[in-house]
Amino acid sequence: MRRMMRLADGPSMRGAGDHALSIPRAGDVWARPGMSVTFRAELMPGRSTPERTFRVARVLGSLRVLVEGIAGEHTATEFDLRK
Repeated sequence: MRRMMRLADGPSMRGAGDHALSIPRAGDVWARPGMSVTFRAELMPGRSTPERTFRVARVLGSLRVLVEGIAGEHTATEFDLRK
């Protein structure tokens, strides 16, 4: 099994794993300030969707966000990203 990491405008790097990873380029963001995000049900069991939905307060440079009403930094993997 191999993992491919593609650097922005650069060569590919292969490693262990079975799926492709890509490093986001400038401008590629998964959240914006004021955007509503919903935590995955596994992280907040027993709560309804509205109870798991919060607003992004700030997007950090490390591809993490600060969420209003919840302490700490959070990543895209913690949320249901529905289109």
